[in-house]
Amino acid sequence: MLNNKKRLLLACFTAFVTQTQAEVLVILPESGPMARATSSIKSGFMSAYALSEEKVPLKFINSDQQSIKTILAKNLNKKTQLIVGPLAKHEVEQVVAMNPKIRVLALNEVDRQAANVIQFSLAKQDDAFALKQILLKDKVSQLFVLRQTGREQESELFLMSMMSQFGQAVEVVQEMPKKLKKGQGLLLLGDDAWMNQLSHLPKNNVYAQATTIEENQPIPKGLKFCDVPALYEHQWSDVAHAYLQQPVSMPYQRLIAFGADAWMLTELYLKTPKIKNFTLQGRTGDLDVNAQRVTRIPHCYQKQKNNIVRLEQ
Repeated sequence: MLNNKKRLLLACFTAFVTQTQAEVLVILPESGPMARATSSIKSGFMSAYALSEEKVPLKFINSDQQSIKTILAKNLNKKTQLIVGPLAKHEVEQVVAMNPKIRVLALNEVDRQAANVIQFSLAKQDDAFALKQILLKDKVSQLFVLRQTGREQESELFLMSMMSQFGQAVEVVQEMPKKLKKGQGLLLLGDDAWMNQLSHLPKNNVYAQATTIEENQPIPKGLKFCDVPALYEHQWSDVAHAYLQQPVSMPYQRLIAFGADAWMLTELYLKTPKIKNFTLQGRTGDLDVNAQRVTRIPHCYQKQKNNIVRLEQ
């Protein structure tokens, strides 16, 4: 048993170490309209943090109804080694405009760049790139796109990315083609219930956006899609733990995996401050990182009989 004097000395020593130790500033909107997304991102981030060897103190700041300039003025100090966040696009734009001297891992991406701001997101352009690789491998030269009526806006960014990247003919159709010819493919953009009520789907060269897939719901045989690996390849204990602690639907499971990857990148930057260009196998895809952006390549899958099988890309 420690006497009171020893307890006091231990407390003072602990306080001194905490004050002098570097810290990571995490800026997320923990209230307001983005709070639910933040909750999942934070869950994945903290689950990966808990299982890692790096235990640098984390300082969480709620960015809801606060300007980034004010947050940094109040909380940035000599102990701050890295900033994670913000999440909202307009806040990332503010950070980029400030051209910070300290390294920032922003959790969204914008058109502009700054030397010390690395932009990491679940960008639709990365999803489209992965699916494009599968289309090219399948020798698809003409892609028909069938969209769910009333939900077109939800897939607009993905469709625009496919049109700009595919480099082949892309045609939006109002009715499902009765038959696909050689070199033709069909992309379905809508929800799971809509997809599964479509009759007489072609048996080959049928594709879907990842957001079409719902947990424990049927997937048409032969359908191909590209998505976050952690949902299908169960090799990340931190993500599995977070899923158990916070049961959520698949869109939020993707955000949990995103948060865990954000910690993985944070840990690497803390251990090797001078690192700029590298690749990692992440929970959200294969990550190719340069000084300003994380390019994320999701894995692609096909429903075959009773299994979902990963495809070579």
